[in-house]
Amino acid sequence: MSTGSLEAGDRAAAAVQKTPNRVTLASMLEKIDTVDFISPLSLPTMIICAMKMKNGFVLVGKSAPADPANFDRLLGQDFAREDCIRQLWQLEGYALRERLAAEGR
Repeated sequence: MSTGSLEAGDRAAAAVQKTPNRVTLASMLEKIDTVDFISPLSLPTMIICAMKMKNGFVLVGKSAPADPANFDRLLGQDFAREDCIRQLWQLEGYALRERLAAEGR
């Protein structure tokens, strides 16, 4: 699975990093337990990604082209998976901010 746009963002954040306190793409990918893709029968060009984390938390991502003629299953899976990871990034950022706040930073 491609994570191209996520990797670009992670590299950009690393380039300006001044402390060790940062959520990384690698740290999030390590937390993924399973990933399943579903295509609803009534919406065959939609891809739904169900991502279960090692701690049991579940994220749901989705993708669908505006024009069904542009549908590509593998690209749709990449986009739906990235949708899950982007959601996770926010959650991990919140958790890091909570830890830093508890430490008085």
